[in-house]
Amino acid sequence: MDWRHRMSDHIAYALLVYTGLQIFVTIGALRAEGPSLLPYLALVILVAGIIPACRGFERRWQDMGQAQDDAQAHATLATRFRRDCLMLWAMAIGLPFVITGLFALLNLLFG
Repeated sequence: MDWRHRMSDHIAYALLVYTGLQIFVTIGALRAEGPSLLPYLALVILVAGIIPACRGFERRWQDMGQAQDDAQAHATLATRFRRDCLMLWAMAIGLPFVITGLFALLNLLFG
């Protein structure tokens, strides 16, 4: 099993979902808040934050290489893979809502 390829696929799909959510959430915030720079700042932070994080996931799996035939090594990599996939998808789905929500809150408090 090529763990590197599987992780790259998850990263690509997570980036697509993340981008769609980011556009949807940010456009909603722009409409709701009127003339404010905070949603644009949230957009920049979201883009600047996701790329290094995804690159870190991919680099880690490139360094691990392919799984050996050893069943224990396969089980260890499978566990790590599931953990990293959960973290990746939680970040891809949750981050657009969390960051945009924080900026909306800041706008309410200081806007």
